[in-house]
Amino acid sequence: MKITAICQAAVPISSDIRNAYIDFSKMTASVVAVVTDVKRNGKRVVGYGFNSNGRYAQSGLMRERFIPRIMSADPKSLANDAGDNLDPDRVWACMMANEKPGGHGERSVAVGVIDMAVWDAVAKIEGKPLFRLLAERYRGRTGDDKVFVYAAGGYYYPGKNLQSLQDEMKKYLDLGYTVVKMKIGGESLADDLKRIEAVVKIVGSGKNVAVDANGRFDLNTAVQYARALRPYGLFWYEEAGDPLDFALQAELANHYDGPMATGENLFSMQDARNLIRYGGMRAERDWLQFDCALSYGLVEYLRTLAMLKQHAWSPRRCIPHGGHQMSLNIAAGLGLGGNESYPDVFQPFGGFADNTPVEGSYVRMPDVPGIGFEAKANLYAVMRNLAAG
Repeated sequence: MKITAICQAAVPISSDIRNAYIDFSKMTASVVAVVTDVKRNGKRVVGYGFNSNGRYAQSGLMRERFIPRIMSADPKSLANDAGDNLDPDRVWACMMANEKPGGHGERSVAVGVIDMAVWDAVAKIEGKPLFRLLAERYRGRTGDDKVFVYAAGGYYYPGKNLQSLQDEMKKYLDLGYTVVKMKIGGESLADDLKRIEAVVKIVGSGKNVAVDANGRFDLNTAVQYARALRPYGLFWYEEAGDPLDFALQAELANHYDGPMATGENLFSMQDARNLIRYGGMRAERDWLQFDCALSYGLVEYLRTLAMLKQHAWSPRRCIPHGGHQMSLNIAAGLGLGGNESYPDVFQPFGGFADNTPVEGSYVRMPDVPGIGFEAKANLYAVMRNLAAG
């Protein structure tokens, strides 16, 4: 078997929303189709992938380096030992040939997009949902049939007042979520506390509200917020400072005894390891948000999980960023603690399979071969057109 083509395109996901650091008015995402010569049910198998929100499309890197390396490789070097399917580790190694270590900012996203599409194709060729394939390969079991999810929103938006924020959160509750997340750090501390109190009033308890500063704070501001947030008993306090400022994160732990979360902007196993070594994260209460779609894909994420095990961290403390179906499959297949969800924003990429209800902040896994993009109509329309072109 072999890959016959890899198609990619940049797709706009622009929006007027903003967090404490950036707005999304010019945001794009990469979409990839990995076309194989394998047929199932009379149709060629095509694997699809895309990158998570918050990082722009990576067309140049894929077009100039990573796609040509795959397409010029001997197809046998990319296949498994039986020669009847792709080997994601071998494809990954091909992409990363002649790449120096370090520098995990943008190429990790390009590789992650292609890696996602490869895994989608692998699971489709085996005729299994990806989460079941992962559970069988790496856990010796069938996987979790349902996954904890929380609704991420609460962005700053022109003209959005407290009532609008409450209406948004009420909508998430009506959709079946019990835990919600909102942005902080884009206004004054006093205004943010009013926003938090408005949301707590709707969801009923601070333990069901997570807050996210998107790396905006210096140490003094992070500590000031920590002291103000402590009485609410929040679900977590996320990414207070720069994601690579491990000293800030470690010091913050001395001032905030509630759960904290970070990691979505760490794009390699090595950076994740430095967080565990030097960031003061507490394995019994804190959360890790590494996102495979931004960090070299599932091949690298498996290395990250192995590193966490060596440092006595449970995979159940991982709730990936991104709100996409790839991380949902990883959570169910590898036994993570849950997954982010975007019910309203970053469409068509946000959200999960159509007609799959959220019940008590859990979503059941669809029985669809691969990642399951075909069960999300508006997203699959974008992907299908890419492969057809």
